[in-house]
Amino acid sequence: MRALGIISFEDNTANIEGLCDHRPVPAIAVMGRYRIVDFILSNMTNSGINNVQVYCKEKPRNLIEHLGDGSHYNINSKRGKLRILYGEKSFSSDVYNHDVANYMLNMQYIEEDSNPYVVVAPSYFVYPIDFNDVLKQHVESRADVTVLYTNAKEAKTQFLGCDVLKLDKFKTVTGFEKNRGKLKSQTISLEAYVMTKKLFIELVTKAAETSSLYWFKDVLADSVGELNMKGYQVKGYVACFNSLPEYYRISMELIDHKRALGLFKPGWPIYTQTNDSCPTIFSESAKVSNSVVANGAIIDGTVEGSIISRGCTIRKGAEVKNSILLPGAYIGENAKLDHVVVDKYAIVHHIKKLEGTNESPVYVQRRDRI
Repeated sequence: MRALGIISFEDNTANIEGLCDHRPVPAIAVMGRYRIVDFILSNMTNSGINNVQVYCKEKPRNLIEHLGDGSHYNINSKRGKLRILYGEKSFSSDVYNHDVANYMLNMQYIEEDSNPYVVVAPSYFVYPIDFNDVLKQHVESRADVTVLYTNAKEAKTQFLGCDVLKLDKFKTVTGFEKNRGKLKSQTISLEAYVMTKKLFIELVTKAAETSSLYWFKDVLADSVGELNMKGYQVKGYVACFNSLPEYYRISMELIDHKRALGLFKPGWPIYTQTNDSCPTIFSESAKVSNSVVANGAIIDGTVEGSIISRGCTIRKGAEVKNSILLPGAYIGENAKLDHVVVDKYAIVHHIKKLEGTNESPVYVQRRDRI
């Protein structure tokens, strides 16, 4: 596929409370062994995109460690390259640290790429897509910009703060709005765009000249009347990790094997960094049901409807229900967790019960002891 892949970062409306304190959204662990960025990056490499730029807004260390040289994402090592890019200058305020500013600071790498098209997409929307199909429609429709979207049926509670597309009967984009949760059904923009590299550079430059605070989607909204923008509907499973309750809800629904098949499609692998650790040890006292358990864990207690990441420990008498344990979490004897998200290497042993709800799961900080 003759396109440069650009994985942009989330805007200020997306904040997975607590988890974002220690790493950017793309580097957040999901389903026990993956990171959020793995899904869009795998879409690109499965589509034959060999040159990919991943932009990081802040705290790049976790993302750099996870992505490495990109070899585990099946990127062609002779013809392809994975770059992790971020603003190497300090910003006087967080409002200036946006995608356009980072594109401008790294414009050299965009201009030097030989591909005639670009595919721009953030990581916090997850869905399976073959970008070859999108590019084919883009070329056939003679559109200037193709915008990916999904028809959301639960927009009152999901995709809050995301862009909403206004489309005419020919699927031409006539405007952008925000999802304020007022309507149940909405046409949600996935903030993923296909266009020529030449036009992308022109729009980035226009955005930078228009306002120091403009995001790329702002200049697209300004250009609706000037450019021919067409919508491309993504059918099937689509989710957006833009808050802690949504991170929890999406993770819990993916425990259901039938739901998970909408994202983990046969023949469409999701690549991630491998971890050569031993299998999980289940003792005679362990009771595990309806859960996703990664390798390297030790389970002596009870686990129900939960996600247990790599290297976690659950001691005898402990009960972990409807919860998410990130790598290295330790749950002591007789501790009881229900609707809890435990960050990496946290220890829960003195507090005997933590209980949250679907709308407000309890979050235990990274490396905390409670």
